[in-house]
Amino acid sequence: MSENGSTSVLSVNNIEVIYDHVILVLKGVSLEVPEGGIVALLGANGAGKTTTLKAISNLLHAERGEVTKGSIEFKGDQIDRLNPNELVRRGCIQVMEGRHCFEHLTVEENLMTGAFTRKDGRAKIAADLDLVYSYFPRLRDRKTSLAGYISGGEQQMCAIGRALMSRPDMILLDEPSMGLAPQLVEEIFEIVKRLNEEEQVSFLLAEQNTNVALKYAKYGYILENGRVVMDGEAAQLRENEDVKEFYLGISGDNRRSFKNVKHYKRRKRWLA
Repeated sequence: MSENGSTSVLSVNNIEVIYDHVILVLKGVSLEVPEGGIVALLGANGAGKTTTLKAISNLLHAERGEVTKGSIEFKGDQIDRLNPNELVRRGCIQVMEGRHCFEHLTVEENLMTGAFTRKDGRAKIAADLDLVYSYFPRLRDRKTSLAGYISGGEQQMCAIGRALMSRPDMILLDEPSMGLAPQLVEEIFEIVKRLNEEEQVSFLLAEQNTNVALKYAKYGYILENGRVVMDGEAAQLRENEDVKEFYLGISGDNRRSFKNVKHYKRRKRWLA
């Protein structure tokens, strides 16, 4: 069960991740995503957000990493040992950081690669392609363009659309705002919100842009140095003084600057 008592689609239980058999990157990370929810995974660059997503989607082995403790469950089944293709077939897919597209393929060819695990026939795949275009009309206009020559925002839309072509129950979205203008970021997050509400796709968002993430998420977890140091309802996190000061750039007249606050003091206060 998730924090609000609803059924969890994803449950990460006290996982530890080690690279090259010696480098401890994640230390006892636990989080839950409720069915039909949007959950934000927040923190600075290097906090462990991407590693957490790759641990869930089983992409660590390509980087000589492994989950050495804890467990990960998706829709009630333990998925730690599945390969990424099997996980996609079960309904969980990751959109990688950096808007990865096949640059030499057209936009539509990129989208169609997202359906490679499906075996439900061309008609349903064609219907889902139309569905993707309905959410991303820009992609319909650019469907014959090579993906390497479209804008960064359009590439991010293409990456999310390609994930949708697998008919996912859940999308792990890594840094969707990176390198994009604020207007495009809002546009993409509005589409994420619609997909969540209209298609019942659950999302786990790894984001440095805490402000926009907490605007659209229902619940959030804050990572520092591979540990969850704080979690709570998004509305509560937005009002928390430490989150305001260190992640939203808002501070009162008597608040100290981030660089003058000792890390261990902040963590002690948050974990109290």
